Amino acid sequence: MATTTDIAERVSELVKIPSVNPLQAGDVSGPGGEGDLANHIAERAEHLGATVTLDDVIAGRPNVYAHFPGTGSVDGTRSTLVVDAHLDTVSVEHMTDDPFDGRIADDRVYGRGSVDTKASFAVVLSVIEEMQAAGDALVPDVWMVGTIAEEVGGLLGAHAFRRFVSSTGLEVDRLVVAEPTMCAPVHGHRGAVGLEITVNGKAAHSSQPELGANAISAAARIVTALDAEHHRITAAGGSTAVGPGTLSVTEVGGGRARNIVPDCCTLYAGRRTAPGEDPDAVFNDLAALIKEAALPLEAIVDIAYGRGVAAFYQDPDTPFIAELCELAETVPEAATYGSNALSYDSLAKETVLFGPGSIDQAHQAVEWVDLDQLERAADVYRTLFRR
Repeated sequence: MATTTDIAERVSELVKIPSVNPLQAGDVSGPGGEGDLANHIAERAEHLGATVTLDDVIAGRPNVYAHFPGTGSVDGTRSTLVVDAHLDTVSVEHMTDDPFDGRIADDRVYGRGSVDTKASFAVVLSVIEEMQAAGDALVPDVWMVGTIAEEVGGLLGAHAFRRFVSSTGLEVDRLVVAEPTMCAPVHGHRGAVGLEITVNGKAAHSSQPELGANAISAAARIVTALDAEHHRITAAGGSTAVGPGTLSVTEVGGGRARNIVPDCCTLYAGRRTAPGEDPDAVFNDLAALIKEAALPLEAIVDIAYGRGVAAFYQDPDTPFIAELCELAETVPEAATYGSNALSYDSLAKETVLFGPGSIDQAHQAVEWVDLDQLERAADVYRTLFRR
């Protein structure tokens, strides 16, 4: 049996392969990209007998799809279990220790991606390797899927995997989106609508501001209006365990010089949607609010990545969630963050977020995953792969 130390060493091995999303790469990370990690996972899966497909979603940034065939149940029934973990990590530029050393200490594995989400790759592949060494066969067909561009970039890897499922006719019974959930099955989280806002004004000498039209001043009115809308949304509450939607302005840029009235200002606002909200209607309502707040200046509002996405939500009483709760000794939960599940609506009969470690450690200046979480997740997969 693969020991916790064995699995920890596998996590460490993956942490040492940088896979920072190129949109968040910097001096420490280098150019970034998921290619090296995808190739490493593909090689290991092939060594374990998987049929592997590398899907070049973006040049040099492939998804990896590794298929481990199962035997089916004694009555001939077959089922398909997909485990989807994203290959990319967030930036490392703010980290306070070596992001890629993968050190094992204090009953933890440290480094960027250790919990989000390289631990799940290590657990799944280690359990499959262990079963093969023991002469045990997988019962369900298992797909280990690695997707690019989950952290930022519009979930392009998840969209590509969805196209792969459609083009191949693959029928997915159970889909695990491998996020760090402390091994509790997560059955819902908010969706997202991103708003890219440009305010157009008129430049003038700052000693005569009346001759210009200050785009930053108009942007400030937009921020105030969006803050008020956030408070309205949250005060209304939510109808599910996911809670209400949220709204926040996270980027502002403007101004050409200290003595020039700014003729342009840009903003980014992120609206998280609650279950039941229509992303198109949310965008249209916010665009109208933004344009009114900018008056008499013009505000142009575009939707980020060309689309919004509805929230992920399903009944917490599904059989798969009940099984995971029993095996992991946890209870169903809802999450505040988003995931690839936003791209997988109706792709599987049952979809759930599940993985070792806490989201609280993700994206931090120091990231780690606890060894006891690795062992708990491994115990769950040991059972799932034999049922």
